[in-house]
Amino acid sequence: MEQYSFDQLPRAVSELHQKLDNLQDLLMESRQPLPQAAELMTISQAAEFLNLSVQTLYGKVCHREIPVSKKGKRLYFYKSELEDWIKSGKKKTMVELREQIPSLGGPAKSKLR
Repeated sequence: MEQYSFDQLPRAVSELHQKLDNLQDLLMESRQPLPQAAELMTISQAAEFLNLSVQTLYGKVCHREIPVSKKGKRLYFYKSELEDWIKSGKKKTMVELREQIPSLGGPAKSKLR
């Protein structure tokens, strides 16, 4: 262990403080949740996730209504893309529509009352 003189103590404490800050930063970074790996699903898994029959899902794929990846003859679905697809079908409430009207600016305001 290195011996420090009284005159060297402020510098040593400063270095020690800096090292502790670096350690704290590393610990905080390790606590951050890791990004989830893209969850890939087969057609039967996707059908179960969406609560649809496999036949209905094939129909949506055929009509290009749903996001899908194809490799060879196999179809694959990313869970995140399916979740986004579900969210895209959300209908706005009357409150949300009224809040949107000022940005549209027009006579449509009277139709929603």
